[in-house]
Amino acid sequence: MRTKDFYFDLPEELIAQTPIAQRDASRLLVLNKENGAWEHKHFFDLPGYLRAGDCLILNNSRVLPARLLGRRLPGGGACEVLLLIDRGENTWECLVRPGKKMRVGARVSFGDGELIGEVVEELPGGNRLVKFSYEGIFLEVLDRLGKMPLPPYIKAELQDRERYQTVYSKVNGSAAAPTAGLHFTPELLTQLKEMGVNIGYVTLHVGLGTFRPVKEDEITDHEMHSEYCVIPQETADLINETKCNGGRVVCVGTTSCRTIESWAGEDGTMRASAGWTNIFIYPGYRFKVLDALVTNFHLPESTLIMLVSALAGREQTLAAYEEAVKERYRFFSFGDAMFIH
Repeated sequence: MRTKDFYFDLPEELIAQTPIAQRDASRLLVLNKENGAWEHKHFFDLPGYLRAGDCLILNNSRVLPARLLGRRLPGGGACEVLLLIDRGENTWECLVRPGKKMRVGARVSFGDGELIGEVVEELPGGNRLVKFSYEGIFLEVLDRLGKMPLPPYIKAELQDRERYQTVYSKVNGSAAAPTAGLHFTPELLTQLKEMGVNIGYVTLHVGLGTFRPVKEDEITDHEMHSEYCVIPQETADLINETKCNGGRVVCVGTTSCRTIESWAGEDGTMRASAGWTNIFIYPGYRFKVLDALVTNFHLPESTLIMLVSALAGREQTLAAYEEAVKERYRFFSFGDAMFIH
């Protein structure tokens, strides 16, 4: 199967640059994966498609304000450091700019010296290990000095950082938001619980690899990025009970989907797990646990649209995307959503 098989034409003006005022007022394209039929709804209509005994799996990862703008020492040249992975002992794997000026030994000041970073290693592929020194608690310093690392297709300045967080975000560690969850409000979650829909949480820390384009012609030649994820025992138990009782497992976002599919047994049994996953889901994949998916609209030729196509079928997925373009849906991180069931 070729990468170009997942191309669709998207007018640039449909790429959402800012979040809408009310989270759950976004539009919702409901796609029946069995027959390809779709309906045009709003996200607050989602409860009408769920039923008591279903379980909703949410990714509670929280985005770090991981983009740091600083000055090189000495001399004061501007630079940018983007935190990717905490490697322990105040050392992070980072993307840096300008790379030519950020060799081993380079030192950087952020916030007039409140935070100092030193490049201690250059990694294959160009990332750097940067060791930080500071007073106090690192996450508090980062909260003061850091900016949200918005996706490259968003050019507008984000006015409210919390709008790039889900209302249930809890565990710091992502470099990008699990965006399907941005549509939920506390009131909508309460409504679902009162209906008898159970809610479970997993954690997958989203890396910037999620935006990395597939450059190979054959999708099977693509090397998938790795991300760290956790499935607590209570969530594993909830999924197993849901399946046993005939309910559906509904994942919110491709990150939740990839997490549970990474650690499910071949018989669909879920177990508590933690570790790195590089699972690549594309058409032909047999889902072991997931029954339905809440997801945003994804980039052409991306691994994410390939995952959606594995669930709904490539032709049905691309037809639904063509309909969304025709109906002027908003695309990508701050855009509208799909429910595939």
